Amino acid sequence: MILTVTPNAAVDRVIFIDEFQPGTAMRATRMIHSVGGKGCDSSVALRTFEIDTLALTFVAGPHGKLLASLLDNYGIRHDLIWLEGDTRIVHVFLETRHHRTSLVTAGTLPIPPAGFAQLVERYQHHLPQADWVVAAGSLAPGLPLTFYQTMVELARAAHVPILMDAFGPPVLAALSTPPDILKVNQVEFEKTFGLSANNLAELQALAQTIREREKLPALVLTCGEAGILALTPEGVFLATAPLQQAVNTAGAGDTASAMLAWRLSLGERWPEALRWAAAGGAACVLTEGTADSRRPDIERLLPQVEVQQL
Repeated sequence: MILTVTPNAAVDRVIFIDEFQPGTAMRATRMIHSVGGKGCDSSVALRTFEIDTLALTFVAGPHGKLLASLLDNYGIRHDLIWLEGDTRIVHVFLETRHHRTSLVTAGTLPIPPAGFAQLVERYQHHLPQADWVVAAGSLAPGLPLTFYQTMVELARAAHVPILMDAFGPPVLAALSTPPDILKVNQVEFEKTFGLSANNLAELQALAQTIREREKLPALVLTCGEAGILALTPEGVFLATAPLQQAVNTAGAGDTASAMLAWRLSLGERWPEALRWAAAGGAACVLTEGTADSRRPDIERLLPQVEVQQL
């Protein structure tokens, strides 16, 4: 089982418009609701291959009930901590003319200390059944800066490998006990560590410095069209998939995280796991729902992914 932990879950309201025109009245052609929040999205991606996954997160109010229903529709087992308030909404605007995605978040769900304590208790309960943990996303208001540090320390104590996908101060606070995989996108990596790279070679050098300094077992950077740069115990790799005409890019990175955790849980080597991550991320952008993928798309893209050792 792959356990996902989402400190700031959401419902994604995917709104289809021809073109976003600020200052004008626009009409959406249609709208759908999707699972939101990075860890939950990784669970969605895992269900593409009917992988057993359990989503642990906070929910509240009518939108929390909607999120629970969406998780049920995917067959995702979940342990939801119900709070006062309402789960946040992320408005995902898809411009069909330009194949462009924009996100606007509305609302927030504050987490009281008792809610965090409850999540920690349930997390410890589920860890013995987990093959991997994917802990991902921004921190909801009220959660301690050491949230990810706690998740990593407890996973390590239970001898369960953990992938952490976050950025900024919560990452820096967690690095005293580094996760098995720190996965971030290039922009988040540069913001977190105060760096700037002009090209892939510079990015690789900076990533190598950070990995050595922080004693990270593996550092994985998603770099958009440039592919996935991974510094691993088996070497440094770049995995690139053929460019796709995107429908909805939301959740592509979360799909990559899911594929990595799944394939590594099967004992695969890093190059093959990265092949699945790149194929999954590329396939994800072809669907309308956040982190949705179609199995035939991933299987079609797999042999087209190029994995280079750098």
